[in-house]
Amino acid sequence: MEKQAELPKIWCVGVAVCAASYTFDRLFSYIAMQEIPAGCRVVVPFGKGNAKRVGIVLSCAEQAAQPEQQLKPVLAVVDKQPILSPEMLDLVFWLKEMTFCTYYDAVRTILPAGMQVQLVETISLAEPQPDCPLTDAEAHLLFFLRGAKTKQEFRRILADADTQGKKIVDTLVQKGFLLRQETVKEKTHGQTGIKMLRMAVPPDEVPPVTKTQQKLVRILQETGAVSEKEACYLSGVTTAVAKKLVQNGVVESYTVKPPLHTYAASGQTRQPADIVLSAEQQAVYDRMVAALGESMHCFLLHGVTGSGKTSVFIRLIDTVVQRGKQVILLVPEIALTPQIVEQFYQLFGNIVAVIHSELSLGQRNETWRSIASGAVKIIIGTRSAVFAPVQNLGLIVVDEEGERTYKSDSAPRYHAISVAKKRCQTHHCPLLLASATPSVESYYFAKRGIYTLLEMHQRYNQTPLPHVEVVDMQEERTLGKEGMFSETLAQALRDNLESGSQSLLLLNRRGYHTIISCASCNQPVYCPNCSIPMTYHKVNNSLMCHYCGHTQDMVETCPSCGGKHLRKMGFGTQRLEEELRLIVPEARILRMDADTTRGKGDHQRLLEEFDAAECAVLVGTQMIAKGLDFPEVTLVGVVNADTTLKLPDFRAAERTYDLLEQVAGRAGRGTEPGQVIVQTYWATHPAIRAVQKHDRALFVEQELEERCRRLEAEVAYLKKLRALVERDGL
Repeated sequence: MEKQAELPKIWCVGVAVCAASYTFDRLFSYIAMQEIPAGCRVVVPFGKGNAKRVGIVLSCAEQAAQPEQQLKPVLAVVDKQPILSPEMLDLVFWLKEMTFCTYYDAVRTILPAGMQVQLVETISLAEPQPDCPLTDAEAHLLFFLRGAKTKQEFRRILADADTQGKKIVDTLVQKGFLLRQETVKEKTHGQTGIKMLRMAVPPDEVPPVTKTQQKLVRILQETGAVSEKEACYLSGVTTAVAKKLVQNGVVESYTVKPPLHTYAASGQTRQPADIVLSAEQQAVYDRMVAALGESMHCFLLHGVTGSGKTSVFIRLIDTVVQRGKQVILLVPEIALTPQIVEQFYQLFGNIVAVIHSELSLGQRNETWRSIASGAVKIIIGTRSAVFAPVQNLGLIVVDEEGERTYKSDSAPRYHAISVAKKRCQTHHCPLLLASATPSVESYYFAKRGIYTLLEMHQRYNQTPLPHVEVVDMQEERTLGKEGMFSETLAQALRDNLESGSQSLLLLNRRGYHTIISCASCNQPVYCPNCSIPMTYHKVNNSLMCHYCGHTQDMVETCPSCGGKHLRKMGFGTQRLEEELRLIVPEARILRMDADTTRGKGDHQRLLEEFDAAECAVLVGTQMIAKGLDFPEVTLVGVVNADTTLKLPDFRAAERTYDLLEQVAGRAGRGTEPGQVIVQTYWATHPAIRAVQKHDRALFVEQELEERCRRLEAEVAYLKKLRALVERDGL
């Protein structure tokens, strides 16, 4: 009896397909003639039209026989080795379950944006050409393709084909006159340069230009060389206008390539062991070192502003690195990274990597691979850094843990702290949450014993916390005093500058006027996309929606009723800067908000300018309130403390307290005592009073009581509603 031929092995792979809707999201089964490890990217046919889609293998099992249902085959395997580790694969399933996102949304969140693949289609003339009849349209197109002198011309003819032309191309492929080949390539992203603009002709030789082009020309004549992105924003024009001016020779365009890592060139210049800890810092450090050998546990470090939490982080991270493990340090905003990253590069050298949204796609891809290889030991970054592909995690530190930026607003809607807990459980390492203003929830968990509470009550240099003075603007208006500045704050600014010190001014509203309202119908000018009142920006005489980013020219008539009397109400950082120059004209004034930090490296540049300037005032939004350490700042002013109190959010009071306490902590961090002046129309609010006393425990106690009262009222209302429904038989 002859031995039967052994059947080829068949593997059934479960693939998470890109762009699959949540309704139909599942692992789609495909067959493969070879084993494809989980974590590899593949190309598969998808849908009735067998459109080629990129997916990632999340399961692979050998089949003893041909599956009963007819499965489609895997067309191509992109990766030779898995790009997702077993831990990352487990995290994909966890995100899917916890955030109700699609499989590929979870994959896309974990992988860097620069790690993408593309399907490249190439069409060429077949050799030899077949001998079969052609229609007039087919012969016409084939004639031009044969006559193409270069590959570029050949591709251009194909690209210019309309829908009917593409059908003709498909027919020529079927008849054998054209060959179609598809290859899978990983997109390569080099280091993206910054496109700059400058005038190419002298001011007196500018040729006639359009009214729109004049806006851009005027900005370039005033500022000199500036990035295209910033120039278009300031002038309120599109990039097409800039391109036209470049073509006409009026403007010159060039590219500047920034260094891959700003601080890497200097290398390690200090030693972590040189940092001397105070008694409070040493106690926190010793407790955390003891926890490094234990299983996962969450610690909450509550230290007053200026208590030296960063010094504790550095010594603790150094200990973890010396044990051969990796560390993730999360910060809430990009604005906080320049000072922290510079300090860590000076202490640890090139084993530090940074992850945030300002990195180019090439930088993100390179950083991701260096972390995965183990060459990088310390990862500093914003929310997305929690997914860094570390292989030997020893500690995760979350700085300013109460910040809302740790929560993702798009799918998957994860919280970075939840992901950090998951990863620490996997690696059996501790999680350290730290803040001068921890969230009410974290403080509650610490008091209940769920978290271990660590506290530092004194500043590192033993200087007292700054004195907080509350100015009731209602009384100022009663006395007939108008304007953005109270006399108390204005005089304090003058005195502080005369003494040679620096000042911070916080106004958590950017723009010039916060709202444009019609005098006839009292309706504001709404954004056409999201129905949010738009903010007026004087620098380019435009209206901008701070929710979706929509920008348009200033309107002359009311969009609602056609009225011509429009009122500009409220004020933002642009107007604050303008009025501040009238109070202290001799001061060096810098503004730091989303409008002045659009370009790459703008955060770092502004902070360096402020640090080097004497008698300077830094005006900004909440990005200046946290994580900054300037010893020469002795005065902090809050222009309108009520901005966040009026938000329709149950956390409004907590957000207000956190913001005020954090910005107050920027004062008096050097040898000189600090002073804080808070202007408010709600001087009796518990959050304002708690900030005045620097009493976090008092505020949390009052806030928990208020939330319990609201919850009880809601429960009572629901019970009453249920009784009415049951009574009426509904």
